[in-house]
Amino acid sequence: MTSGEVRVMRRQWWAWAVGALVVAAAVAPLVYTWLTNPDDQRLVDLDVYRTGGQMLLEGRPVYEYVTPAPQLLPFTYPPIAAMLAVVLAKMSWGTAQWVWTAGIFLALAVTVGFAFREVLRRQALRQYVPWVFALLMVACAYLMPIRDQVRFGQVDILLVALCVADCLARRPWWPRGFMIGLATAVKLTPGVFLIYLLVTRQWRTFFMAAFTAAVLTLLPFAVMPQDAADFWFSALLDPNRVGANEATTNQSIRGMLLRLYLPDLVTTLIWVAVVAAVAWYGFRGAREAYQANDHTTAVALVGLMAVLLSPVAWIHHLAWVVVVLAAIVGDGRDPVRLRVAAGVWLFYVVPVPWWGVSLKAADIPGVSLVLGKIVQNGFGLGALALVWILASWLPKRREIT
Repeated sequence: MTSGEVRVMRRQWWAWAVGALVVAAAVAPLVYTWLTNPDDQRLVDLDVYRTGGQMLLEGRPVYEYVTPAPQLLPFTYPPIAAMLAVVLAKMSWGTAQWVWTAGIFLALAVTVGFAFREVLRRQALRQYVPWVFALLMVACAYLMPIRDQVRFGQVDILLVALCVADCLARRPWWPRGFMIGLATAVKLTPGVFLIYLLVTRQWRTFFMAAFTAAVLTLLPFAVMPQDAADFWFSALLDPNRVGANEATTNQSIRGMLLRLYLPDLVTTLIWVAVVAAVAWYGFRGAREAYQANDHTTAVALVGLMAVLLSPVAWIHHLAWVVVVLAAIVGDGRDPVRLRVAAGVWLFYVVPVPWWGVSLKAADIPGVSLVLGKIVQNGFGLGALALVWILASWLPKRREIT
């Protein structure tokens, strides 16, 4: 190693340290806002996880409790999640809040590191990598789906990090597929990656992911059989258990259709047809991106499928937008792609769906109802547009450049 390379490494070390401080300072207002919320409004989903683990420790039915008023939230995750949440239950509430919040930003860092790898490895930016990484971290932290991770103490970005690492790591130290299997066992929706592995014929990874998910699904039947049965044969079959499906925060295809208030049968028939079309288009695009060796775009498309195809997908489930932005940015050489990424970033920073609610409440004749509903569904409609951008526009853009 030359003396010049040593000096570069030393500068990089200090730059990474300063970059970390910059990120910490930039996200401090976000953390302060939500961790000083009134106790009954603070990290309410983390409270659900932690209390689920506590019920298991106390030998009480996991799926029969709700968190204290005014939230009254039930545990909605598979039994293995309750087993993993025992670690949180053993912490004090204050410690759990800080540990979980730190974990959210660590998972975001993992996601950014893998997803934006092309731009971070550009030779021209090599000496600026710590600063570019810090900028990307701050930009992504203020996306509304990521802000909601901190607000509610949600698990989504951790699951995103697991799937992204599994798909994008070049030489993983774990069996490839294990992370996807773990994420699927914890929250089911990452199971869309099993479909992705099938359509791209990644057989070994598919079998590892399926095996891991199966083992972690069956294990609770040996440890907590009644709770496992309660989840799979009762709690899972109650869609209203997770909250009002027609609420603004549900930006899945089904959520958008429910807000049209059509007859139930009509809604179901339209939903099945639209889901089938979007799934075919999205997974075909993911397969083509994989074959073109654009794995980031493939992962981003599958992540969007997890949101759009699910019966219920809250705004914080759109944490996949981080990977979408990385796919659009690519290596950062195309100014058109950078402008599109900037527009997508801005769209998901501002609270578009809530503007729709306000517009509807304004009751402007001939405007409020129709335009309000469109804006209220903004993030879901935006996700559909992103599927088209990644599956159709981006490949053509790559050909031009």
